[in-house]
Amino acid sequence: QVQLVESGGGLVQAGGSLRLSCAASGRTFSTYVMGWYRQAPGKEREFVAAINWSGGSIDYADSVKGRVTISRDHAKNTVPLKMSSLKPEDAANYYCNAQLGVFKRVGYWGHWGQGTQVTVSS
Repeated sequence: QVQLVESGGGLVQAGGSLRLSCAASGRTFSTYVMGWYRQAPGKEREFVAAINWSGGSIDYADSVKGRVTISRDHAKNTVPLKMSSLKPEDAANYYCNAQLGVFKRVGYWGHWGQGTQVTVSS
């Protein structure tokens, strides 16, 4: 079992940067594929990025590719998400996700945090 807590959300101007973090607790953290999703009001939750246990396999949604970097720190049990060149359409509640096995972009698999809100002003 793993518990996830997101932090780092806030208000940022369009074009700005933000660094989210997901703190994971549980001794099996390293076995999970970690991901970030987001959900804007009235929209479906969508995949943002994912990283495997070694960091050797990373996947990004096309909508954020080139503007977002996911990483993981096994010593601190955290999964940072660095976002830059933010756009108003990036505004959403961002959720951390942990899955075992083959990572599934679509659906509500694995474990979830409570989310952290990102607001982008134009």
